[in-house]
Formats: sequence, structure tokens, C-alpha cells
Amino acid sequence: MKIEKFEDIISWQKGTELSVIIYDVFRSNRDYGFKDQIQRASVSVSNNIAEGYERQSNKEFSKFLYIAKGSAGEVRSMLNIALKLKYISKNQFDDLQSRCIEISRLISGLIKSI
Repeated sequence: MKIEKFEDIISWQKGTELSVIIYDVFRSNRDYGFKDQIQRASVSVSNNIAEGYERQSNKEFSKFLYIAKGSAGEVRSMLNIALKLKYISKNQFDDLQSRCIEISRLISGLIKSI
């Protein structure tokens, strides 16, 4: 499949889904610093994929994909903390964790393909 716009990229699509879920899950969380950080990290995944793609250079795209992958790792780290602080249930953790891992794998595959 040829990518004609960043919206065609599966990892971007899944990254935006992750952000929407993260915003929803932490919507009523009163630990505002934590909530802000995990929301920003989740948005960073898809935004860096989009920004890198729009640079129209494989070198730049690759650089931004690595940043996006790092942001997915940051979200995973914060999910572990959220679970320990009982901000989320084990089921929420498992779902979000698996989404982050899938996104990281997709980004890794994309990096290898360019």
C-alpha cells in the first residue's frame, strides 16, 4: 500500500486512537500533572509521525519516528505508574499497554521500511 498522506499510516491511526482513549480514561483524574503528562505523551506519538512524514525526507521522517516510538514508551511507563497508583484498572492497563506495544512495533517496521 502506498502512503499518500500521513493519515494513511497505520501507526498514526492507532496512535490517534490511543490518544482519544487516554484522554477519556484520565478525563476525571485529579492528579493534573500526571494527567497532563500522559495526555501529552500520547498525543506526541501521532503528532511526531505526522510531522516527520510532512518533512518529505526519509532521514527526517526516520528521526521523528524514533521520537514517536519514544513517546509510546513514555506512555507505557506512565501506565505502569498509573496502575500502581490505582488510577486505572488492570483491564485498562492491559488494553492500553498492548496498544502501545503494537504501535511501537508498527513504528519499528516503518523505520525499517524507509
